Amino acid sequence: MRDNDAMIRSHPRQKTGRNDPCPCGSGRKYKHCCLSKGLAPTVSAESPWSRQRDASDRLTDEMMKFASRRFGEQIHEAWMAFNQALLPDSIDKYPGEQQIFFPYFLFDWDPDRPPPRRGQRPKPGVVVQAYLQEKASRLPELERLILDESIAQPISFYEVLRCDPGHGMVLRDVLIGGEAEVEEHAGSKSLRPGDLVYAQLCRLPEVTALSRMAPISIPPDKKAEIVGLRAQLRRKIAKQNRELSAADLIRYAEEIRTVYLDIRDALLTPPKLANTDGDPLVFHTLAFRVGSAQVAFDALAPLAWGVTKEDLLDGAKRNGDSSLQGVEFDWIGKGNRMHKTWENTILGRLKISGRSLVAEVNSANRARKIRQEIEKRLGLHATHLSTTSQTPEEMLKKSEEKKRGKAERRDAEADDPLLDPEIKREFEAHVQRQVEGWVHQKIPALGGCTPLQAVADPDGREIVEALLLGWERHYEKPGSPGTIRPDIDAVRRLLNLPVAIGTVIH
Repeated sequence: MRDNDAMIRSHPRQKTGRNDPCPCGSGRKYKHCCLSKGLAPTVSAESPWSRQRDASDRLTDEMMKFASRRFGEQIHEAWMAFNQALLPDSIDKYPGEQQIFFPYFLFDWDPDRPPPRRGQRPKPGVVVQAYLQEKASRLPELERLILDESIAQPISFYEVLRCDPGHGMVLRDVLIGGEAEVEEHAGSKSLRPGDLVYAQLCRLPEVTALSRMAPISIPPDKKAEIVGLRAQLRRKIAKQNRELSAADLIRYAEEIRTVYLDIRDALLTPPKLANTDGDPLVFHTLAFRVGSAQVAFDALAPLAWGVTKEDLLDGAKRNGDSSLQGVEFDWIGKGNRMHKTWENTILGRLKISGRSLVAEVNSANRARKIRQEIEKRLGLHATHLSTTSQTPEEMLKKSEEKKRGKAERRDAEADDPLLDPEIKREFEAHVQRQVEGWVHQKIPALGGCTPLQAVADPDGREIVEALLLGWERHYEKPGSPGTIRPDIDAVRRLLNLPVAIGTVIH
């Protein structure tokens, strides 16, 4: 029914002064107790936060015992309804999902509930209705308030605006607006500005609590789905000439949960790696027997679009009679179907050595195309010998099985061409041009608009800012020497967006 460490206050939290008594109850001054130990001041057992937490824990325990006794055999039915699926995966697949599912089971689930009519508030779920019939007269006032709020308040998506790890954060309701200052102990250590959570507020005297909160932290680049939901809900009430309200969120709770479930499942599904054509990433090696190195080179050199034969032969190996012994070059195509600003795309690598030809590509589609090109261009001068493939996971496994020692890794890093300052600068400039070219690309999350077009619309601007923040976080991850980290602020300036790393601006 609630996250035990998530408490939200509607008023600013007063800071503990250095000379004030330490809130942990030790009797010592704060500066000589928790402050000197680098600890957050412990919340007193008599604080409003603690009283509300204890009352909520008691109510949760009682309701769970009641639900187990009266509705235990129907919990799987409730799990199906929560997931909006006839055969959902076991709850064990979703770590921590109990903290968002059990409140639904206790307060919302009703197998016979018809869709609410316009202006009509949905009735409480069957579990809480039965519990109130049996226990309402004996509930303490505070527990009754918590129960009433858990029924009355909507569930929404909240964005973290500011965060004080270990103490609290400020949340904004993405769907209907409004901010709340959050005193929260555990989650604030892992959440950051720009993160989103699926949660419910519970407004009580002295303290406002999070009645429930999903266990997953939603990254900024998933905000497009939530902004799209907001636009959908606004269209539903468009004829009423008003803004979305809390009552609307209660009425459309199923639609809101659908978006949460889609995001949850997407985050828990391993990403599918793809190349720059959008094809699944599977590395293929094709081996051929050719008539001679020179014949193979002459036939295949045109596959390196935009590069002259003279440049391709710059690093070639020669026999004693100056005839071609071997050469390697990239298979290069003009442009790119996914990145319209790219002049070319490296599609693979061709290696010629004597009468041997090896083609390396990173997808089944490219493997099929390069084999067709080789056999078309060389004809009887090429014989296909074999094609092998391996997934990135298989490559990673082999790599782990053949781990090099520290000395070998240092040698490999020393040979990394990106550690050469001049080469690194050239490559950085190339990457930066590609990154800045993103503003002209049509993005599915923006409804097929380019970022330059999208920022003219408030919803589009909000999505673009979230995408940039997510992009920026990707490049925060530690990398090996020579890792290129593009300047995302340069993209913000191209879009006339505020430069605000780690801060959400609206």
